[in-house]
Parts: sequence; structure tokens; C-alpha cells
Amino acid sequence: MKAGKREFQGIWLLLAGFCAAAGAVLALCLTTRAQLPDTVGRRLTAEETAQIVERNSPLIDYVYLSPNADFPRGDTIRKVTIHHMAGDLALEDLGESFARRDRRASANYAIDSAGRVALYVEERDRAWSSNSLENDDQAVTIEVANDQVGGEWHVSDAAYEALLDLCTDICRRNEIQELRYTGDASGTLTLHDMFYSETDCPGPYLKSRMGEIAAEVDGRLHRE
Repeated sequence: MKAGKREFQGIWLLLAGFCAAAGAVLALCLTTRAQLPDTVGRRLTAEETAQIVERNSPLIDYVYLSPNADFPRGDTIRKVTIHHMAGDLALEDLGESFARRDRRASANYAIDSAGRVALYVEERDRAWSSNSLENDDQAVTIEVANDQVGGEWHVSDAAYEALLDLCTDICRRNEIQELRYTGDASGTLTLHDMFYSETDCPGPYLKSRMGEIAAEVDGRLHRE
């Protein structure tokens, strides 16, 4: 009887430990969800959208905020990081993808092939983009649509011009005095493949134009 009683008590202790652990996980999930801004993961009213645009870029055409971010970012904005979509996605479709918690990825902005700009993570928050916490804490990240899938991963002229406009606006508002491309992570213009060796993002076409992008944005900043 004593041995049976000890086994019974052991089973109950195991069950109690399991319940305690499950409760802790549930509490953590609820706490994390409670910390998300109430504008995340849902359609916004026109008034909410206007307020969000006002504290980010005036170039924004579409807003759908992703939960896949840190609120707020942990460092000062001093960089811009360029990515490509590896496809010709609509801003709405990319927003739905970034809204999935299991995707665990996002970007601050995206640009489609028509040159429209979307916001998925506010600039004050850290997007999960570059496989580098340090870079994403310091960078505003931008996804650019490709009008050619594969090969050079070309982007349209409209997307490229919108990218120049958005980079200029980000630098101006965040007081980035120089958009400097060094070819490595030390510059203020960085790329996804600088932090993750298994990607070619943002593709050969955009990578070949990084020096040109930096020079054009700097020229605009100094003229203004």
C-alpha cells in the first residue's frame, strides 16, 4: 500500500508540474499579446491610418501592421536595409503574409512594381527582417517587388524611383546625414545578405545599384 501511495503521489506531482508549466506558457503568451499595439493585425479606420502615416512616411499608400516585430525598437535609427520580395507581390498579399504569427518575418516598408509604398511595422518598432537583431534595431527595412522572377531579380523603374524617394524621406526625417554604402555592415546602407549567408537578397540587380542609390539619395539630401 505504501509503495502504491508513493507512486500515486508521484503521478500527481508530475501532473502538477505539467499544469504549472502550461500555465506559465499561457501567461507568457497572453502577456506578449497584451503588449501588442491595438492597431496590429487588423483593418484600420481612416483616422487610425492617417495618424500612423503622420508619424512615419508621407509616401505611404497602404498600412497593415504586422505582429512580427519588437515594440519598440531598442536602438536609434541610423541605417536603411534593402531587401527584395523574390516575387512580384501586391502590397495587400505581402501584408497578409507578414500578419501570420508563424511567418515570424516582417519589414518596415515595402514597394510594389507600380511604385506604391506599404507600411507593415512602424519606424519606431523593430521589424524582423535581416537575421540580425543589431541591424534591425538600427535600420528601417524595405522590401522591393521584382518584376522579373529569377535571373537578375530586376525591379521596375517605378519601384526603383519610389525606393529613392523613400530612402531620401527616411534619412531626412531620422537625421541620417549620409547614406553610405561600403559593401559591408559598417555602412548606413546595408543588405540582407550581409547578415545571412544563405540568401542572395536583394538580388543582383539591386545590389549592382547600391552605390548609385547612396549617391543619388545623398545628392537629394544635400540639395534640400
